[in-house]
Amino acid sequence: MHVQPAVPFSASHWSEIETLPAAETRAVQDANLRDQIAHLAAHSDFYRAKFAEHGVDPDRIRSVDDLAEVPFTEKQELRDSLAAAPPLGRHLAADRADVVQVQASSGTTGSPSYVGLTASDVTTWCELGARALYANGFRPGDRALHAFGMSKGFVGGLPIVQILQYMGIVDIPIGAEAGAERLLRVQADQRPELVIGTPYFLAYLGEQAPAIVGQRSQDLGVRAISVGGEPGAGLPSVRENLEHLWGATVREMLGGTDIACTYWGECEANDGMHFLSPDLMVTELIDPDTGNRVEPVEGAEGELVYTALRRQASPLLRFRTRDHVVVTGTDCACGRTGYKVRCVGRTDDMLIVRGINVFPSAIKDLVLGLAPATTGEMRIRVDFAGHSTQQPLPLVVEHAADLEGYRHEELRTAIEDRVRSALNVKSRVQLVPEGTLKRPDHVKVALVERVGT
Repeated sequence: MHVQPAVPFSASHWSEIETLPAAETRAVQDANLRDQIAHLAAHSDFYRAKFAEHGVDPDRIRSVDDLAEVPFTEKQELRDSLAAAPPLGRHLAADRADVVQVQASSGTTGSPSYVGLTASDVTTWCELGARALYANGFRPGDRALHAFGMSKGFVGGLPIVQILQYMGIVDIPIGAEAGAERLLRVQADQRPELVIGTPYFLAYLGEQAPAIVGQRSQDLGVRAISVGGEPGAGLPSVRENLEHLWGATVREMLGGTDIACTYWGECEANDGMHFLSPDLMVTELIDPDTGNRVEPVEGAEGELVYTALRRQASPLLRFRTRDHVVVTGTDCACGRTGYKVRCVGRTDDMLIVRGINVFPSAIKDLVLGLAPATTGEMRIRVDFAGHSTQQPLPLVVEHAADLEGYRHEELRTAIEDRVRSALNVKSRVQLVPEGTLKRPDHVKVALVERVGT
């Protein structure tokens, strides 16, 4: 469905609320929260039952502070809800006749999660996404090469098209499934100013440009790149590599199917993604082990928890994302007042090696730092049950095709030393030739592979 374009608030900010003082945004947020809770109490079988089970009086939830007394919503609860009342679950809170669009998660652990949207919800998703992409440097009148996956109902597909149309940007919806040759041919022919996709896939595209179109990717006319869908662009080595390859600005965004397509966006300061939409969602930072709230001050870290606001069809209350972030700042020269974060990984992807928490993206960054001896491609071959081990972490790392044989042992030792020094964990590195490991495409890169468990 085509969406009507909106108009940005200013040359620097999509919405005025991005710049308002905390007291003003909090008043709007509390009022919208009361409306959302009333909507859930009136229309959601799922949340009526949840309120009753936990003794929650929805009329007493008057502000964000009151949410601390409300139980979290877990992903498994949504799966159970969908199974109990197909097609959109007991948490559908709108008339099915008003649902105009259904999105689907990746479904890596079984059936996808299905998310219903009314026409109003589509507009809300577009507004959320516009704020993030505007912060990323996307502007009305630009054209964008669409390098996220376009298939399977993923939010990187049609919702991105809708967000770009809402912003007055021309989307060229080729999609990652078309492959590197098609995407690069279109980029060379059409020369859109913008590219959007996952960081590792866009790095792969940039590397392939000379062989496919006979030009360096930095000569293909790209001004701004927005990346998301997996941790990566927050890592200095990944960002610098992308910027060098494409000769463009590279900024991050963050979102998730269950709440919206994208809603965090990084500005020109390049030191974290801003929370941009207190009027459309509540974001909490919690300790993933205790569930207690963590104050979002610089240096704090924890798991993001979301409550949707101004949402009709599939609203969620205190939804646990498992996204683990670090707060990088609480003010910014760009004028946005929302705090900033870097996503370092998912708490359910985190591994524990002899009591030390290790995120796969941190190891990826260390391996990339040893290029060009490595290609940057690596996998953690988990050969133990669960997420914890007392043994060295098994790593498979690609060496460059032209790396002399006598240097292999030197590189293997360098990787193990680098991991031990930076992360305080031991690793066991196996080197494999360039091209051995699967390259990124429209499916997110899985840095962890489980074998023999």
